[in-house]
Amino acid sequence: MDFFKKTPARILSTAGRLLVVFFIILGMNCQESPQQKRSQTMETPPQKGQNDFYTGNQPPLVKDALIKLPVGNIKPQGWIRHQLESMAQGFTGHLEEISPWCTYKGNAWVDPQGRGKHGWEEMPYWLRGFISLGYLLENQRIIDEAERWVEGVLSTQAESGFFGPRANWERAQVHHTTSHDIWPNMVMLYVLRTHYEATGDERVIPFMKKYFQWLETVPLEQFLMGTWQHWRGGDNLHHIYWLYNRLKEDWLLDLAQVNHDQTANWSGRIPTWHGVNISQGFREPAQFYQQFQDPRYKEASHRNFQKVMSEYGQVPGGMFGADENAREGHTGPRQAAETCSMVEFMHSDEMMVRITGNPFWADHCEEVAFNSLPAAMTPDLKGLHYLTAPNMVKLDRQDKSPILQNHGDMLSYNPFQYRCCQHNVAFGWPYYAERLWMATRGNGLAAVFYGPCRVEARVGEGVNVTLKENTDYPFSGKIELTLLTESPVTFPLLLRVPGWAEKAKVKINGKKIDVKAQPQSWIYLKRLWINKDRIQIEFPLSIRINTWGKNKDSVSVSRGPLTYSLKTGERWVSYNDSEKWPAYEVFPTTPWNYGLILDKENPESSFEVVQKKFPPDSQPFTPDNAPIELKAKGKRIPGWGLEPNGLIEEIPKSPVSSTRPVETITLIPMGCARLRVSAFPQIKNQKP
Repeated sequence: MDFFKKTPARILSTAGRLLVVFFIILGMNCQESPQQKRSQTMETPPQKGQNDFYTGNQPPLVKDALIKLPVGNIKPQGWIRHQLESMAQGFTGHLEEISPWCTYKGNAWVDPQGRGKHGWEEMPYWLRGFISLGYLLENQRIIDEAERWVEGVLSTQAESGFFGPRANWERAQVHHTTSHDIWPNMVMLYVLRTHYEATGDERVIPFMKKYFQWLETVPLEQFLMGTWQHWRGGDNLHHIYWLYNRLKEDWLLDLAQVNHDQTANWSGRIPTWHGVNISQGFREPAQFYQQFQDPRYKEASHRNFQKVMSEYGQVPGGMFGADENAREGHTGPRQAAETCSMVEFMHSDEMMVRITGNPFWADHCEEVAFNSLPAAMTPDLKGLHYLTAPNMVKLDRQDKSPILQNHGDMLSYNPFQYRCCQHNVAFGWPYYAERLWMATRGNGLAAVFYGPCRVEARVGEGVNVTLKENTDYPFSGKIELTLLTESPVTFPLLLRVPGWAEKAKVKINGKKIDVKAQPQSWIYLKRLWINKDRIQIEFPLSIRINTWGKNKDSVSVSRGPLTYSLKTGERWVSYNDSEKWPAYEVFPTTPWNYGLILDKENPESSFEVVQKKFPPDSQPFTPDNAPIELKAKGKRIPGWGLEPNGLIEEIPKSPVSSTRPVETITLIPMGCARLRVSAFPQIKNQKP
């Protein structure tokens, strides 16, 4: 068998090669133990063993359940690639010409003395998504622009180790204290890590080491003091552990302990009700759990999440009402979330599933990505707005305060506005695409999020394999994987079973695999894989009704990972003079104030599922392109209208009486609907 493995394929005839493969398989199967060939389900990926090819947590850190693959290993395709290409053509790909904070000349982030303008969070926010976007798409223009910024940033490191704008070293910018403000540096370190993954630049590791050695000298009264850095210290902890896993130097763990101690106390309570702070801060205890290893810290992050969602997240779409801050009494489906909160929530979910292996976090990430994030931007990704809510039927420039917290235009689409979100949204789709697949302990691979793509990785004893994923997920529950490998290889393949997926089915090369996959688990397949093996996965899509008891018994309709909104006619009105970068208000052209007629005991009977042709190489998240529609019965509710400022009124308490006639209405996925009613009143005493 060793002879066969070492014999060059080019000297073998076609028939000879087939015999080689046959004898290899026969020989290996004869020796195979149950450990080598098995199918089962488990709550989390195995955390025993190591991965020989990708860097995960090193002792004494708790072994992470999943390990991120380097940028470039995953090649997005289909609708996901379309999102990324639209970003490249949209405002994210051109912020250097749109945003004053992303002007290179005179920018403090690239001046060797750290002097100049625009030296806070905006440019790093944008650059961390922009550089990932370039490498995911293999777009040389974007790569070259991003790397020019990286070179400038690397030039700013002082002898002390500090890098970046000197204004951040001199004082915290938010409250103008004398504390050092390292919050923007936390964001920029993500950029340098992606640059390192993509290029292997040997300057990055000593650069980060020198910076963290400087942090060791910062007096405690100045370390993470102030607002954003104090609440968001978990991002810095993330970078410290990343560097430790590559250097294995114990002083970094001492710094991590200090970092945790100086960060706001997310372990015992929720220290701030600012939406973005919550979205990225709630995870800090679980991050520290990796070092301290007390499971109460891991549980504290889950508790934080549940506490926020149980009070302010009782709405469809995966987000919580914090149109700046979560506020008592502002909990209904018209309360909105910042676009920043969406992408930060997704990143926290991605981090949590890596640390814990719990599929719950992947479910939530998909819920936000599919149902909330698309509506935060125009379909061509050339504009965005600050706030998105499950129920919003008029996106104009009129001030909606005090129902929405901030004054001014928060809802219209504009590529030039919404300073933080304009830049931070850049990393939402790229980071999601980079984590569709992750490596596992035992030199395996895990399908963490489903979507059309190709992943290339080393597995088993060092064999390079490619997995091609063909699917219309989330619009379909069918996924097909095709394995390409130059030689047979044994490794574990893990498939995430979403929490909504009952009776998941798996076939390998057309043969059904006997696994009883529970929702929110992992299917574990370890076997000898050969070239062109096919894995077919089917998650049956059933309709579910969710009743939001804390929000007047309103209901939402879901099918698979998608929640549905009323299809409402949209009139887009441009209000600026830019032909290339227009800004829009959006107004309804059809009625929107409907209640649903439901048979809650048999929800499937209340809807007709209409399958439409999947739009090839185009944006599925529009009303006209939606690949799935649901036909339902409803009645208009005349007393439900708009506030004087144009915001939708509070949802009526269900059940609602209506004398209006029964109508057939159309529901489309939430992400397809910029004007949307996603939480519906129920119509009283009537079945469809």
